[in-house]
Amino acid sequence: MREEMTRREEAEILRSHQKPRSTEGWGLLLALWYLAFYKPIITESHLRRKNIKFIFIRFSAWQYAGCDKLWAGLVTTLCDNIRHHFGALPLSVYHVMGSRPQFASGFSQKEWVLKTDTCLKLWGLLFILVAGLGVLLVALLIPNIKDNHALKVVGSAITSLSGSGLVLGALSVLKNLLVSEKQKIERLTNSEKFASQLGFMSKVRSEVEVLVNFLSFMEIFERRRLRVVLEITSLDICYPEKVAGVLNAMNTLLSDANTPFIFILAVDPSVIVPCLEQTGCMRGLADNGYLYLNRTVTLPFSIPEMGARSRLQCLEAAVQTREDLMYRIITGNVERRRAKCQGVTAVPNRQQADAEAVRSPAMPSPRAATAWVVLADQWPCRLSWVLQCLEDSWQSQPEMDFDPRTLWNVYQENVGELSALRQPLHNVLSLDGDPELFQIFLAHDFPFTARDARAFLGVTVNLDHSIRHKMGLLRGLDRLQKPVTAARVSRSVQCPHPE
Repeated sequence: MREEMTRREEAEILRSHQKPRSTEGWGLLLALWYLAFYKPIITESHLRRKNIKFIFIRFSAWQYAGCDKLWAGLVTTLCDNIRHHFGALPLSVYHVMGSRPQFASGFSQKEWVLKTDTCLKLWGLLFILVAGLGVLLVALLIPNIKDNHALKVVGSAITSLSGSGLVLGALSVLKNLLVSEKQKIERLTNSEKFASQLGFMSKVRSEVEVLVNFLSFMEIFERRRLRVVLEITSLDICYPEKVAGVLNAMNTLLSDANTPFIFILAVDPSVIVPCLEQTGCMRGLADNGYLYLNRTVTLPFSIPEMGARSRLQCLEAAVQTREDLMYRIITGNVERRRAKCQGVTAVPNRQQADAEAVRSPAMPSPRAATAWVVLADQWPCRLSWVLQCLEDSWQSQPEMDFDPRTLWNVYQENVGELSALRQPLHNVLSLDGDPELFQIFLAHDFPFTARDARAFLGVTVNLDHSIRHKMGLLRGLDRLQKPVTAARVSRSVQCPHPE
């Protein structure tokens, strides 16, 4: 994502000949000036900008596992990191004087419009303040008017009223500067009296909307798109109710159409699904945690098992000391800087990475690869069952390098066992599409073989591999129970009759 950000930035500078701005140095003063006196306008030229800036925020759910409202920790982490990234002063000024971006009328390309009402109010207050000070100075300094008490009172009143408006604005900015959004939400969540009222979630949502509008303002000021990337980890080691609360916050508070948030949810589905099914949020989805995850996660990405090379690399990193790891990071940075100075790309570009990815699964045809992706997306349960049956057969007969069977033949051979396990696999089976189309797909349109499955399995990332692991466990338990039952039957037959 950082490499894509750099590439787009360079391309946008060549296209528009405009450098992006930031809130550092003189840019901070310029941002405050625009915040106070200008309204941002979303124009066609802004919508055509392709450069983007990612703001990465890491949220470890384990750090907030002890609090009653884990989802509030997600919102406060978001607020605190955005405040730290842009600075407390611009966000505080936006709370008091900032304007929500509006769309341009017609084909106007003007991104900033002067706040005439704000300017008139400010100039009016300054004029009244100067007039009041003038009257007060005249009443105090001119000898013939010193004894006029009424003139002193009028001058003092005008000066105090006009000055109080400016002071109140400064105090509002100072209040938002001292009391952050994180502290506001923490006060709301700690107040049991307010938490029981209907306006609690509305108040939290309003704080999030202020952040969203502020990010839209900064997009126009910085001349780039802004996306906040929240990396959510350690959610699968928290209590079930708190897991559901975080996912509900993602779906309700932070997932509007115009919110610039991208969630990267790193969890183990085999742990998260039982947690969700234990809570009351599954009543509308037939207590199916897999359906809830499918509707929450837009782009699921399941990491396959590590290969031998990856395991060796992890083992090497584990046995090294901290100094060795730091030395590797330093040398890597030096090599990338040297390659950049010489005009050589330090890492393979996207075309090279795609070519290497194509070579890894024995160069399948694009049609076969597309069909496999569709198969994993439309029938995840039945495909996982076939793959698990193949894996068990490969483990029992490791010398069999070439398996001539097709996936449809493997499915037909083991469909009876799948039918016997339909009760514990009920929620997973509901994810599949039409069974008749599955038969047509595998038996006629795309007759994949076991050899094709072995080649595709290592790079299949749109299939939840926890489903296959669950099936392997159920299949192993079922096989353990059958010999015990057979042994009991044989003993009962061999045992003599009591009479």
